[in-house]
Amino acid sequence: MGGSYAADRCLDFSQRIRAMSLDVDAKKVLLRKIPHGLFICGVRNGDEVNGFTASWVTQGSFEPPLVVMGVRADSSSHAIIEATGSFSLNVLRADQKDLAAVFFKPQKALGGRFEAAPFEEGELGLPLLTDAVGGVECELVGSIKHGDHTVFVGEVKTARLIADGEALNLASTGWNYGG
Repeated sequence: MGGSYAADRCLDFSQRIRAMSLDVDAKKVLLRKIPHGLFICGVRNGDEVNGFTASWVTQGSFEPPLVVMGVRADSSSHAIIEATGSFSLNVLRADQKDLAAVFFKPQKALGGRFEAAPFEEGELGLPLLTDAVGGVECELVGSIKHGDHTVFVGEVKTARLIADGEALNLASTGWNYGG
């Protein structure tokens, strides 16, 4: 007789995967249905401070509190996160679509502010916007490099609530990022 039932099932599954073809149009529509918030991610390496709009973000654990974020592998902020092991996430208000748009092109800070928004340094020295719902500072605890984005896992170390309210989400903007 051949191998075990489990080994036969694995082989069967592998053969099915090789025979499959991905419906690219369906994939695009379905992946765009995943809801996303819009955040400003802040990073610092010495005197270099950057910020960018992040949308592939979710909570990953209650205890310890973890957030998970996808970051373009070819971005300068990606390199800073890898080098320093830290990042901040600023939760934008529902009325801050224009600010999110500015940060789609990464912003460098000068004198305690990005061109579009002032910030303060958090306890970990990371940029926290002064005009937002609030922000968290995270210590990098893991990453997965596969594809054009790296998935970073950060443990929330500090949290600052400025003014609770509705957060900006991708669906409310009419923009698409995904698929």
